[in-house]
Amino acid sequence: MLRRPTLRQFRPLRLPGFRLLFCSTLASSLGTLLAQIALAIEIKDRTNSGLWVGAVLVVGFLPTILVGLTLGPLIDRLERRKLMVTADLVRAAVFFGLVFVGSAGGIVALAFVAGLATGFFRPAVYAGIPNLVPEEDLPHANALLQSVENMSWAIGPILGGLLTAATSPHVAYWINAVSFLISASLIVRIPARLLQSATALTRGHWTDLKDGFRAVRESRVLLAVLLAWGVAGLGIGSVSVSEVFLAKNTFHAGDFGYGLLFGGIGTGLVIGSFWSSSIQARLGIARTYGLAIAVMGIGFGLGSLAPDVWVAALCCVVGGIGDGVAIVCNALLVQTGARDEIRGRALTVLMSGTMLVQAIGTILAGALMPADGARWVWGAGGIVFLFAAAIGYLLAREPSRAPAPAPT
Repeated sequence: MLRRPTLRQFRPLRLPGFRLLFCSTLASSLGTLLAQIALAIEIKDRTNSGLWVGAVLVVGFLPTILVGLTLGPLIDRLERRKLMVTADLVRAAVFFGLVFVGSAGGIVALAFVAGLATGFFRPAVYAGIPNLVPEEDLPHANALLQSVENMSWAIGPILGGLLTAATSPHVAYWINAVSFLISASLIVRIPARLLQSATALTRGHWTDLKDGFRAVRESRVLLAVLLAWGVAGLGIGSVSVSEVFLAKNTFHAGDFGYGLLFGGIGTGLVIGSFWSSSIQARLGIARTYGLAIAVMGIGFGLGSLAPDVWVAALCCVVGGIGDGVAIVCNALLVQTGARDEIRGRALTVLMSGTMLVQAIGTILAGALMPADGARWVWGAGGIVFLFAAAIGYLLAREPSRAPAPAPT
């Protein structure tokens, strides 16, 4: 049974550097999710094309894949604080500029630029956290940061939809631009030495890039994230594509039902990420990681058998809890499994690899799923999560040691 939150879980917030990063994340993540909904709505209203809507969604994560495969070394070679502040300023400029763009192509192009900046920003944040807090507080720091991101993910789309309906997408763009300026003003107050012990010396860009891939290949815990979360990405793609069909075609619950399932996952993410450090302290990282992904499988698997949208939404909460815990475990495994001077490259390699598999899973699920087959695709995603759980547990656990020879 989980205990109530203790002051220890909030202890990282006593540190000025982490507190500034936490507030920065709160401001920028809420603004981003407001604008994400506004972008999709504006593109849909301008074009009434699913292809264009898909394009503006894809450019949200495609740049992260490109950064990981080609530009990851910059996160270790450049000063992380400057990189993060620059990324915030670029994103602010993009959303200020979107107000004056009159074509769907221009909107997608600027959204790509914002996604590229995010592809540098997020790895820099999570690479810097181990330098901001003591090692014993690292799980709590990750849990707090992920909790505030997930909370924004849960309420941001709702607020974004209401705001855009009441005013226009441009208001959400202005708010998001200001949120990035606030984020930059907070990050610039963090001493650079607290985000990075030293900038990595370069051995040439492509050699540096290979070092990032080698670090993942040679580390058992980094491989755990790459393989387990990569396999889980196939399940995430299946669930994401079939979710709207399950709500509207299977349960006949309409747009409200889709929002209910979406909100259920978001609620679970907040709960799971917040409690992740307590669970990890009790069970250890390997068992927590494997169990979290297994809970995703159980939650979404049962959701595929649900008699109505309300029961499915409860199952989504369960699956979201597992997802929230697993995401925090991903960050912790990378932070403890890679040295500071190569951590940024390892993070971008893992993010790009797992996102690429998720994109493939999304495309395959969309191509293979009939309109009345949402239960099968959703259930298949649950089964995939169970396979990923086994991989994650086996690779993340400490290798067994041979017994010491008896004295002679």
